[in-house]
Amino acid sequence: MRSLLLPALVLLVAAAGPGAATAPPDESDMRLLRTPDIHGDQIVFTYGGNLWTVPTGGGEARRLTSHVGYEFAPKFSPDGKQIAFSGDYDGNTDVFVLPARGGEPVRLTYHPQLDRVIDWQPDGRSVRFQSARASHTGGDLQLWTVPTTGGLPARMILPTGGLSSFAPDGKRLAYNRKSREMRTWKRYKGGMAQDIWIYDFDRNDTEQITDWVGTDSFPMWHGDTIYFLSDRTGRLQIWAHDLARGHQRQVTDHDEYDVKWPSHGPAAIVYENGGWLYVLDLESEKTRQITVSLRDDRIHTRPFIKTVADLKLFVTGRDLWVEKNNGVS
Repeated sequence: MRSLLLPALVLLVAAAGPGAATAPPDESDMRLLRTPDIHGDQIVFTYGGNLWTVPTGGGEARRLTSHVGYEFAPKFSPDGKQIAFSGDYDGNTDVFVLPARGGEPVRLTYHPQLDRVIDWQPDGRSVRFQSARASHTGGDLQLWTVPTTGGLPARMILPTGGLSSFAPDGKRLAYNRKSREMRTWKRYKGGMAQDIWIYDFDRNDTEQITDWVGTDSFPMWHGDTIYFLSDRTGRLQIWAHDLARGHQRQVTDHDEYDVKWPSHGPAAIVYENGGWLYVLDLESEKTRQITVSLRDDRIHTRPFIKTVADLKLFVTGRDLWVEKNNGVS
């Protein structure tokens, strides 16, 4: 056992040493840019657990948050002056709002369940979010709203809901009943496959507009078209549903990576593909890649000294294991 462990210990020490440091990423063209949103000439996104903004033409990104916790799902307010997001500043993931130019975040929700920001309400005075706070199974998640001026959250009329987008007149809502976008199941066609529905608030009526056996998610309502994400041609691409004719057509055609986390603003959709950001102009339906220069201290990748007195190493078969002395692996 000693002869087996000694080489493993040497390898572990070597891997942790300065000579094993990997080459830094190209800061002039960064990747791993997640959950973006767009408004006018600005894009907000998550990188390294923090929120950043960058012009829609690309360039130098500016950090908005620096908390050690994770901030994600940022959404511009309808007037572009505020950003709502989910963050765990106080040990739990809740809804926060901060000025789009930067500033101190204001907490809006206080509940042990994770509150995920979906978008703003059309009037710009409330934030729509998803939560399991009233769930009986943990899977039947509901949509809620909370005023930006403070107050108690209110549950929306839908029994279940997640990703969603209002019609321009605010009288209808395109939404997913099920939520699976946080999972990494490729080409999934099981019982949690998502379809897109439209709820009419005046008529209290619901209509299903997609029936693909796979994934139809991220509805984005623009004029008389609902853009959405679908994997019906193999990879997740952006599609368009013509409300007048009921016709559906493919808009993007990326041949290597899935389209991830699309979000629409007044005139464009921003999304992630292969870790880069792309902007889809809704008038021309042409897409372009954004080059983002981002300089981060990357504190989570830095080597550090850790006390290992309470750990022990052992080998099972060909695998090396680490176990705490209290028996927790």
